[in-house]
Parts: sequence; structure tokens; C-alpha cells
Amino acid sequence: MMVHVGFLSPRRLKYVEADADSIPLPPYEGVDNAQCLLDIADIVVIDPVGTGFGRLLNEEYKAKFWGIEPDAEAILTFIQMWLARYNRWQSPKYMVGESYGCTRAATVAGMGSTVGSDRAYSVAFDGIIMIGNTVSTGKYFSDKKPVYPAVLAFPTLAATHWYHNHPSNQTVEEFVAEAKKFADTDYLLALYQGEALQGKARENIIKKVIYYTGVSREYLEKRGLEVDDVEFRAQVARKKGRYVSRLDGRITRPLIQPGLDEAQWGMRDDPAEGKYNPAFQSVLEGEVFPMLNIQWERNFVNSHSLYMNWNNDIKGRNTSMSLSTAMRRVPGMRTFFVNGWYDICTQIGILYYTLNHADLPKDRIFVKGYKAGHMAYLGEENIQEMTDDMYVFMTGGDPTKK
Repeated sequence: MMVHVGFLSPRRLKYVEADADSIPLPPYEGVDNAQCLLDIADIVVIDPVGTGFGRLLNEEYKAKFWGIEPDAEAILTFIQMWLARYNRWQSPKYMVGESYGCTRAATVAGMGSTVGSDRAYSVAFDGIIMIGNTVSTGKYFSDKKPVYPAVLAFPTLAATHWYHNHPSNQTVEEFVAEAKKFADTDYLLALYQGEALQGKARENIIKKVIYYTGVSREYLEKRGLEVDDVEFRAQVARKKGRYVSRLDGRITRPLIQPGLDEAQWGMRDDPAEGKYNPAFQSVLEGEVFPMLNIQWERNFVNSHSLYMNWNNDIKGRNTSMSLSTAMRRVPGMRTFFVNGWYDICTQIGILYYTLNHADLPKDRIFVKGYKAGHMAYLGEENIQEMTDDMYVFMTGGDPTKK
């Protein structure tokens, strides 16, 4: 839903500043999307079975649709049918995936270039745009990497600290680059050394971690110098009495009693979701659907309802291997990774790690950080920048160079 009405649709939500306390109650303001890509491409939005207006009529068959691989096969089947119906097999083909959609896009591209469970699909893609990356070298994105999570999270934590507390006159890109260099070297070694790190060397690490992340000395001492990204969200803006969002570290809500907080008892109270979900849903159903003459009495369902029923197994491989296979078998295929600096959900440090361990062709991989969170197009400046970069990428250029 977010990428539908936040980026791709010819009509979209009008954005307010990310750090504004709230957006107003309905009616929410929609605007004509001057950044819509319809002037260079047909836009085909696919809602997997069980989401959007689609329904699985008999849940006995959910195993045929609700999982990484069966979902990809269903998507490929739809793509084949659409290409045949509209005679577009010879046209360039690009996939845009956001969040789990990155996992989906990598798996679809891999199967499209080889075979599925029982047949070859033979669909080659010119390029993929990954927004909020979930392609992983592990079994699935949530699997732990063989590196301290605090090291992988460090660039994002530094960016979020920079945004809220302004510890440096550097740009966010400069501050993050410096923080990443520290995390990849001195901090990684310090965590490995553990209690063996003592005296002046330990004190230097503590000072630098506080400088780059904004957490308290008391917190660091208690955690053995390792910053947890969940606990960080209550630490970084604590002096302002605010708690930052997992999806977008720029967005905050009041910091409530620790005993009542979501980290303690599982309440899903993400500040970004609370800020934007009602507005996206309202503009989608109240403006976009009427404009497209979509009249349907059933509810438009988002994908959250499928999570508990989803099969995350991939037979003998992972999503980065699927992407690598596709790019090896389709020599002209290119991939553009879009990641927000303030995305604590899918951290850009994990993306860097994946790209360094996934056997991907570096000359056809493009990575860019945006001054945004998980939905990198949120904000009038961000959507314009991302649109400009998409035009460059889809016309064969390098979106990381201006």
C-alpha cells in the first residue's frame, strides 16, 4: 500500500515534514503525482494472493501461495499472463520491490532466469529497484549474520543520532562514513575483545560510541559496549522525552514508562506507522481508487495479515543467491538498491555486508542512501530525488552519479 499511493500512483499523499508532531485527521490531502513514472513505463501493481482485493477462497491451498518460493511462482505466472495478454514480451521489464518486496523481487528474478518447482518461466528482467533492502546472505533477512549486529547497525544509529542531536557540523553522509569506518575497525575489534579490553583503550571506545550514537555511558557499561538497535530507539532522543521509529528514525512519539513500552510487552506502537498508515489507506481508497474507477465493496487488505502464515524456507539457497543467479544468467540485468539513512528496520549496514558477501557483479550494482527511512520516497524532496534517480537508472545510467 505504501509504495502504491506514496510513490507509484498518478495521485499520491501530500507529504508533511517527517518530524512534525502529527498529520491532521481526515480528510487527508492527496495531490496529483508529478513524479509518476507513467511517461516512461506502464506501471503494473501486483498484490499477492490474500492481499489487496485478492482472496484465497480455500485456505487449504495456502501452502501453494503463502511462502517465499510459492509466492514468487504465483507472481511469475501473473507476469507471464500479463505480457501475453498485452503483447509486451519484447518490452524492457523492471521490477520495483519495497521491504519484503525486495525478497520477492530477488526470488522472482532468480526463478525467472532458471526454473520454478515444475517448469521454466523464461522471464528476463532489465533491472530491479530494491527499496528498503531485505535481500540477505542468510536463510531469510531476520537470520543473524556472523558479525556483531551492533556493527552492522552502526551507520543507521549514527545517522539517527546526527538527525536528532546534531553532534557534528558534517553532512549526514560524512558523519555516517566516519562512523562506519570506526565500526568496521576499532568497534568490531573492541566487541571481539570483550572484557579483555581495559583501561585507556576501553575508555576511547566508550567515548567514540557515545559520540557516534548518542547513547548514555550507563547504558553502554550495562550492555558491555554493544548497542542494541531496539533499545537505541529509547536512548537516542531520551533527553527530549521522545522515542524514535523503527521504520523511520526521524519520526518520534513520546517516550513512555519503560514498563509499558513496546520493547517490554510487544505492543506495536511504531511512530511512523501511527503517523502515516491511516493517511495512506484513506488517500488510496478515497482518491486513487475513485480516480481509476475501481469500485469494490470488499476491503483492501495489507500484507500484515499473512505474516503468521508465511513460509520463509528457501530450498538450499538464500535470496542473495537468487539475485546472483539472475544477474549471472542475464548479463545485462542491473540492480539499484535504495536505502534510507534513518531506516532502523532494514539497516544500510546490513545491505553493505550483503553486497560484500553475495557474489554479485559490482559493475551492475548501484547503492544510494537517502535522507529518509524505510520508505525512502517519503517527503517532497525525497520523492523528487528518487524519481530523478529512477529515470536515470531505467534509461541505462548510473543513479549514484549526478
